[in-house]
Amino acid sequence: MARSTHTASGRPRISRQVELLLAADVEHLGNTGDIVRVKPGYARNYLMPNGLATVATEVNKRMVKRHQENLIELQKQKMQDLQKRADAIGKYSVTLEANANEEGHLYGSIMGPDISKALKSAGYQVDADHVKLDGPIKELGMYTVKIQLHTDVKTEIKVWVVPAAKK
Repeated sequence: MARSTHTASGRPRISRQVELLLAADVEHLGNTGDIVRVKPGYARNYLMPNGLATVATEVNKRMVKRHQENLIELQKQKMQDLQKRADAIGKYSVTLEANANEEGHLYGSIMGPDISKALKSAGYQVDADHVKLDGPIKELGMYTVKIQLHTDVKTEIKVWVVPAAKK
């Protein structure tokens, strides 16, 4: 049933809403820094007491805008640093020794953590989850392995899998 546009006394119904600035992400409402219009009770009883929102004054709006600009600048700087790191990693090649049979099949396999460990020992901070392998390496040879430091920052390295020295 549709809500009437007039009250029982015949006066027009006024939609009262307050404008708030979100201080945190609120599901089904908005993200941090968004300016939203909500009913006064929702603002007074839930959003403001829980520290999820504040009154959207001009001063607060300017502060949030300045803060968001700073965050964008920091993100750009972080991406540039990651790209420099990816370029340096891309020039490096990893050599891993593994036990293998006469046909070149490894007795074990080489996976992301093995490559990550070799890169870390060479001074490159690469976590195991940054190493993107199609599957475990099970044979001797040279492989091109993708390294993904961020969704937009990727590089490739050469991984040489050589037989372990016999003792």
